[in-house]
This record gives sequence, structure tokens and C-alpha cells, in this order.
Amino acid sequence: MDSTNGFQPKPKRAALRLNATKLLLTKWTAAQPQNKEKHFIVIKLIEPEVPEAQIEMVEIEATYSKRSFQLPWRDLLDESQWLQGWK
Repeated sequence: MDSTNGFQPKPKRAALRLNATKLLLTKWTAAQPQNKEKHFIVIKLIEPEVPEAQIEMVEIEATYSKRSFQLPWRDLLDESQWLQGWK
């Protein structure tokens, strides 16, 4: 507990760890929304051309406009762009 104000400091956030195969239907918030598109859902895991390869891309859809686009799933780890869940 911080003796100056009586509040406990917030714990540092652990690095976000994701598993590409479990991203389907997860919810995300854009850290810097554009065109009123703030909340998104992962609607599709893009299968690689080589069956043994790991998933690298996902398709994400804005709940407001229904616009969808593909991005590398690791981009979701960048907290300056994406926050996990709907905030």
C-alpha cells in the first residue's frame, strides 16, 4: 500500500499472450477508433496455403459498420492499436 495516499498501485500488466487457434469470436477495442469503428470481433481464422503451417492472419469485423479486413493476428498484441475485450 502506498503510504502517501492509502491506495495500492496498479500492478503492471503482464504481456498479453494469445493463441491463434483460439482467437475466433474474440472481442477487441481499437485504441484509436476511426469512423466510429471502435469494437471489433474476429470472424475468421485465415488458413495458410500449406496445411502444416501455423495461422498467421485473421479477419476482423467492426460491429458498427460491419466492415471487415484481414490482419496478422500478432498485430492484436500491440496495445497502442488494440485492447482485448470491449472497453
